[in-house]
Amino acid sequence: MKKITTYLLTGLFLFAAVGLNAQASQDCTIKYNLFKGDVNTKKYEQSKENLNYLMTNCPKLSVNIYIYGAKTADNLKDAALYKKVYETRIANFPEKGVAKAHSDYATFLDDNNLGSEDEIFSLLEKAYKADPKDMGVKNIFKYFKGIVSRYKDSDPQKVFDTYDDVMESVEEKLDDYNKKISKLMAKDSLGTIDAKGKRLLKAYTTNSKALGLIEGGLDADISEIATCERLIPIFSRDFEANKTNGVWLRRGVSRLYNKECDTDPLFEKMAKAYADVTQSADAFNFIAGVLERNGDKSGAASMRKKAFELETDPNKKARLKLREAQGTRNSSRARALAYEALKYNPNMGKAYLFIASLYAKSANSCGDDEFEKRMVYVAALNKAEKAQRVDPGCGAGRYISSYRGNVPSKKLIFTKGVAAGSAHKIGCWIGETVRVPNN
Repeated sequence: MKKITTYLLTGLFLFAAVGLNAQASQDCTIKYNLFKGDVNTKKYEQSKENLNYLMTNCPKLSVNIYIYGAKTADNLKDAALYKKVYETRIANFPEKGVAKAHSDYATFLDDNNLGSEDEIFSLLEKAYKADPKDMGVKNIFKYFKGIVSRYKDSDPQKVFDTYDDVMESVEEKLDDYNKKISKLMAKDSLGTIDAKGKRLLKAYTTNSKALGLIEGGLDADISEIATCERLIPIFSRDFEANKTNGVWLRRGVSRLYNKECDTDPLFEKMAKAYADVTQSADAFNFIAGVLERNGDKSGAASMRKKAFELETDPNKKARLKLREAQGTRNSSRARALAYEALKYNPNMGKAYLFIASLYAKSANSCGDDEFEKRMVYVAALNKAEKAQRVDPGCGAGRYISSYRGNVPSKKLIFTKGVAAGSAHKIGCWIGETVRVPNN
């Protein structure tokens, strides 16, 4: 009888506990829905009571508590609340969207002048280590600037490594946006794009442009320290320890090439090691450049062919062709190679920008008077504007501004006696017909 009584009491307690838990769960759900409704209707002050209840009593109910909570704190400019939202989220969801959480909190502190430079950098560093792809575009740039200011003298290799990591992440994002924009632009040109597609096209274009600015900003920042005088001693020092490290070799060879340090014997040494270790198309393409510089044109052509046939990704094939174009001294041949690159990636803005730069460099030699020379910039401008349309993240803006500033003025057009909007054939190797500007 005593055992039966004990079982009955235990059962009653369990039943009561389950009931209380169920009631608590129901209360949490009700509070959550009320809270979410207030945030969505921008009743931020009203939403605070339920937000605090949820963080105290149901902190693991949903990560959306903290996503909406951050929105509430941000709109109210409530630093104490934002800190509580951030810290409670990290404690209860340490692996779910943590990079964005760190990044967003850093933005809040920075925008409202509430955190020290070191505190904000620490948050950005946590975000970067968690997943740089989830960081805001401005914060990626800000984090890199922090790395540069802290390590440019004491540990330049850390700056280079961070730059490479960030640029690879940016490049991945740009490639992804490029593909999405290309598909949506095709639908837009056919008139088959829907309202959702238009919204996505606008968003992808905006994000791509922002990333393009970041890419340019990163290049500008690192150019101060990534000089041949700095790079060669560092890579020479570290070569033995990294001569079988494919990632280190790829990054080092690329940096030496991009900074025009490829005439130094170290470049050839690293390029050969890169090819031996990875047997990759990218490595063989660098070797082709070495062979050509050494006078072995036949060997260079054979190596480029090998590299190109080995590569299967159309975007990477396009990059190989563009790199070959950039290393070609003959302008007409360089343009032809850039157009070959565009066959594999029609939305490769950098190929159009390269052609535009070839035109701009020929301005003084492709005209008999000022008008004809300035019309060459019209051709360059057309290519830069094409780059901007097909690839918003390629950084075409500064090229467009430069070329637009050099096209013929209204006065020069009038003096020349030609009509605005009329066709004009550019001579020499360019051989393109463009329209006289309306200005």
